[in-house]
Amino acid sequence: MENQTLTLVITLALVAAALVLIGIGWRNRLRRQADVAPLPAVPEAAGVPVARAEGQYVASTTAGDWLDRIAVHGLGLRTNAVLSVFSHGVLFDRSGAPALYIPAASLTGVRQESGMAGKFVEKEGLLVLTWHLGSHELDTGFRTRRAADKTVLDDSLQQLIAAARQEHSQDPQSGK
Repeated sequence: MENQTLTLVITLALVAAALVLIGIGWRNRLRRQADVAPLPAVPEAAGVPVARAEGQYVASTTAGDWLDRIAVHGLGLRTNAVLSVFSHGVLFDRSGAPALYIPAASLTGVRQESGMAGKFVEKEGLLVLTWHLGSHELDTGFRTRRAADKTVLDDSLQQLIAAARQEHSQDPQSGK
């Protein structure tokens, strides 16, 4: 009995130490990412979405580095979400985390991947949006609940990005 108690105490101490180290690591990541700009404001009247799907917000990472999770602004939290594509941008309505709005002009690409930031699925099972937040380029992953929704979202996002590029190239203030 004494041996079991000692084993239990050692195990609990190791678990507690691991949790403390994880907390310290997350706090240090938040400190390192303090220069990440605030999130864009969510429009009060977004309108009717072009496409919409339920699924899971996976995380946001530094673009091109699927392991460098962005911790600030709740961007590193995996949550259930609804992704809505509007003519003016994209809205992730996340459960238990602030909504994330990405204006169309900030989007630079969308692709399908098999994983990012600790979430791995079948080939091309995640939609990954690349976008600018201040001086940082980010990748944001989303996993649709239904496979058919992924194609609809992907098409809508491709059209949104193309329209935003077209609008930017025709804008006399854009410098072109």
